[in-house]
Amino acid sequence: MQRFNRVIGVVGSAALIGVAVTGCAKGTSHDGTPGISSPGAYVQVPTSTGAATPGYLDLQNNGAADALISVTSSVGGTVTLRAPDGRSGDAESFRAVSSIPLPADKTTEMDPDSYHLLLTGEGPMRDGKDIQLTLHFAHAQPLTIYAIVTNPQNGGSSYFLN
Repeated sequence: MQRFNRVIGVVGSAALIGVAVTGCAKGTSHDGTPGISSPGAYVQVPTSTGAATPGYLDLQNNGAADALISVTSSVGGTVTLRAPDGRSGDAESFRAVSSIPLPADKTTEMDPDSYHLLLTGEGPMRDGKDIQLTLHFAHAQPLTIYAIVTNPQNGGSSYFLN
């Protein structure tokens, strides 16, 4: 019986994390039709409060082409949009960009080797907790999503890392 209760507790926790990370945020385009949603997002726990830390998310654009133009966070600081700088063979080199394109009817996946966010000067964040990111687009209405804070050193808390 004790084992059964433990299994139910783990399954229940996983379900809550799944709801927090997936499908909670849907947006509408500038004309009110279904637009942009985020099936998942995570931010790495910074090495210290305010230290630069990356953030990753997927954006499903179900409407016309758009662009992510800025992001704000519930923990303050600055969020910079970043992209590979295009130098041949240097996967670690990135540059700040003014927008991230979101092609029509496509999913844009942000990951360590592609577009991503860089949070700096933010307040405290704890592994396994959520923060809010408010996404601002060229055309669609702003979209607020939850991003789970993960620690890749201990296996993280996100399906992106596992």
